[in-house]
Amino acid sequence: MNIDRYIPAISWLKTYQKSDFQADLVASVIVTVMLIPQSLAYAMLAGLSPEVGLYASILPLVAYAIFGSSRTLAVGPVAVVSMMTGAAALEFAAPGTAEYTAITILLAGTSGLFLLGMGMLKLGFLANLLSHPVISGFISASAIIIAVGQFKHLLGIRANGHNLPELMHSLAENAPNSNYVTFALGVASITVLIGFRRYLPEMLQRFGLARNTSQLVAKASPVFVVLLATLSVIWFELIKADVSVVGVVPNGLPAFAFPEWEMSTLSELLPSIVLISIVGFVESVSVAQSFAAKRRQSIDPNQELIGLGAANISSAMSTGFPVTGGFSRSVVSFDAGARTPMTGILTALFILITLSYLTDAFYYLPNAVLAATIIVSVVQLIDIKTFLSVWKYSKHDAAAMIATFLVVLLVSVEAGIMTGVGLSVMLFLWHTSHPHIAVVGKVPGTEHFRNIKRFEVETHPSIITVRIDENLFFANARVLEDRVNYLVAHQCDVKHVVLMCTAINMIDSSALESIEMIHARLQSAGIKLHLSEVKGPVMDKLKNTTFIQHLSGDIFLTQHQAVETLLEAS
Repeated sequence: MNIDRYIPAISWLKTYQKSDFQADLVASVIVTVMLIPQSLAYAMLAGLSPEVGLYASILPLVAYAIFGSSRTLAVGPVAVVSMMTGAAALEFAAPGTAEYTAITILLAGTSGLFLLGMGMLKLGFLANLLSHPVISGFISASAIIIAVGQFKHLLGIRANGHNLPELMHSLAENAPNSNYVTFALGVASITVLIGFRRYLPEMLQRFGLARNTSQLVAKASPVFVVLLATLSVIWFELIKADVSVVGVVPNGLPAFAFPEWEMSTLSELLPSIVLISIVGFVESVSVAQSFAAKRRQSIDPNQELIGLGAANISSAMSTGFPVTGGFSRSVVSFDAGARTPMTGILTALFILITLSYLTDAFYYLPNAVLAATIIVSVVQLIDIKTFLSVWKYSKHDAAAMIATFLVVLLVSVEAGIMTGVGLSVMLFLWHTSHPHIAVVGKVPGTEHFRNIKRFEVETHPSIITVRIDENLFFANARVLEDRVNYLVAHQCDVKHVVLMCTAINMIDSSALESIEMIHARLQSAGIKLHLSEVKGPVMDKLKNTTFIQHLSGDIFLTQHQAVETLLEAS
């Protein structure tokens, strides 16, 4: 048994060198600097104490480094999954309570088990049920809800809601109680964050800093903003102005434990568990594949399921919440020169050191600044460009994207995902049940056959050649029947019908029955049915039936051979 296949860490550790460690060490320092404020902010987004974000950024990183197949993916808390976690837990308990924390831990553990089970059953392909337009619509709407949801921290008020109308109503209702000092601090943080991101790289390059280095410094700008805001709270004694701060952050990791749960709670959480797992997996695999391609590496989606499953189980064991691969952290890790998953292990070590010795530094960190960090981060996820390109290319895909976007925005995240999956499946069935069927003829002077509606081609009154550009199965077999019947009815001199099977990779039993029905009808009218360019796997299936024996016509290797033979015989 090849153990490297199940524990990818063994593979890269075999060739690990000193130069790899040096590169990973530098990258891990940069990722840690970025990850700390992000983890604190995303824990707050999930309705948890800030330190829980750090708990979810230690063991999960180590577990993924051992079992994940990507060499550059950075795992940890991410915005969309954090929001989904908070929305699911809110149905069972109030934020800040022990029951609420227990639910988020349970979500992490059960999500991990679900992902692990999918990986062992090789079910990575299920992620394809979410098309790219649907994912884009879902993420864009979620980003808007996340950003609007953070306005309560910018205003220093209480507000809640599962969708945009509820959030807007709650914010408007509580707006008169806004803390203007908190608002000013939050707006200033957003302004500085955007300014750093847009203008800092260019400024640093003017001072002679390398382009990549200046961009990395700009991406780590949240750390500078957090530091400045914290010092402002201390210097100007903003706590006296009721500016909300993080407060006491406990030292070290909590005791390892898994919360008690009841079957009734688990059954109610099941939809959220499945959705959080699938969304996290899709986001993670998309990021991992893009970076693997840049380095001419590959990832295994099924092994990714196992890696993410192990990461989430580890998160639950350390009282964390669901995690997955994050795009922004992975970009920073990649640009910083990370070579192997050792970057994640070293990052986990640095965060553990931070939790053990540096937590006092977070006491005066304003919640409004963490909210500003989230807003600036998620606004980049609103993808208008993709919508415009999808709209130009496919109105059907654009409709699915818009529907997902609106349902997430106006109803809930869960309803939006279910709508997106449902529409993706329906669109797939619609496309495959309406196959492109073309009558083809020979391009003069060649052996090629093309659609008579698109090319000037040669045809013969006694021969109809039909090309089916889709697999044949129960959903589209009757369409082929109807098309052949129509063509024969409108061409009186026809003696031969040739099914050109170039694009057919599969014929199911229902489609075979339809072909037999076509054959029977043609035979009763004195017309022979022939097949051409049948692929090997399809031919193997047909040989196991009586269809070949009873076929009135022949099976030809090429369409050119079919036409030439039939013309010579006539």
